[in-house]
Amino acid sequence: MKTAAIIVAAGKGERAGGAVPKQFARVGGKPMIAHSVEAFARHPAISRIVVVVGDGQQGMAETALAGLPVDSIVTGGAERQNSVRAGLAAVGDAHAVLIHDAARPFLPAEVIDRLIDALGNTDGAIPALPVVDTLARNDAQLGDVVDRTALVRVQTPQAFRLPAIRAAHDRWTGSPATDDAQMARAAGFDVSIVTGDTMLEKVTQPEDFAESERRLAARLVSVTGQGFDVHRLVDGEEMWLAGVRIDHPKGLSGHSDADVALHALTDALLGALGDGDIGSHFPPSDPQWRGAASHRFVEHARDLIAAAGGIIDHVDLTIICEAPKIGPHREAMRHAIAAMLCIPASRVSVKATTTERLGFTGRGEGIAAQAIATIRRPLED
Repeated sequence: MKTAAIIVAAGKGERAGGAVPKQFARVGGKPMIAHSVEAFARHPAISRIVVVVGDGQQGMAETALAGLPVDSIVTGGAERQNSVRAGLAAVGDAHAVLIHDAARPFLPAEVIDRLIDALGNTDGAIPALPVVDTLARNDAQLGDVVDRTALVRVQTPQAFRLPAIRAAHDRWTGSPATDDAQMARAAGFDVSIVTGDTMLEKVTQPEDFAESERRLAARLVSVTGQGFDVHRLVDGEEMWLAGVRIDHPKGLSGHSDADVALHALTDALLGALGDGDIGSHFPPSDPQWRGAASHRFVEHARDLIAAAGGIIDHVDLTIICEAPKIGPHREAMRHAIAAMLCIPASRVSVKATTTERLGFTGRGEGIAAQAIATIRRPLED
């Protein structure tokens, strides 16, 4: 069954405060909306991803989702149901659709599995959790307790057979709907309930961001990777180190631009992810990488970490050479690497040392670099 995903991100997010709408605020090192996109992109059953944003938010969405596999970004309407309709018009010939709120950034694959499985027997399915708190009426003072045994807390994504949810939207004549399941039920379609997940709690208030960070941290484990590389110094080549061009009588020789620092950093990032090394991703025998800028290798490793649900916490780079002097370029290098990794420069360390004129670096024959990357990634069984 071809299944599409619609992520509704058209709200203004005013209750959350902040300089940008909450769906574009950073949670876990990336824009909130990116978490949902990555969760759907990793799931093998999802064939198409549509993001719905508010009027005037197209640019923010394109920046937040740069490099992610989004099929289309469309503009929604004043009410949630208008935004969903815009998304439904953009999903094409899918058989089923999952409609998700961007304000629920942490989407477990198991919930997607349960929803898609449920559609084998019903028109729609929603994730929900039982109500565990005592409920009471608010009558200016404490009122009667409400029986909670038959109540659930409804979450998203909500899954539907595409013809059913399109028909439900066409038939809806009531006041603005707060979710799609009530529209489906009003149209006569059956909606089943599957087990939700506490990771799907909604981010609404400013304090919810801190809680989201804590919730994410509980699902991640810290790992490290290390990288080491060496390149020869030769005449007639440019000198690139840590993404910065340096005037020097000699440059580094290699198949790409030979930025030895970025090559070591790439291997450290791939090592933390457990995904081979720079040579397995960018074989030196492949002519397309001849003269390539090494920031592409770093950004590729960064994107692999993001796709795996990981967060880059810190990188530490040591450049080993007699010349050129690294000190005058250190801050430029830190900021160049920070830009590549989309992290603050405070989480990038660049150091330099010599070998006291011993060995090939001491004789000025080449430059070496070693790097350590610390990332957090989801726990695996």
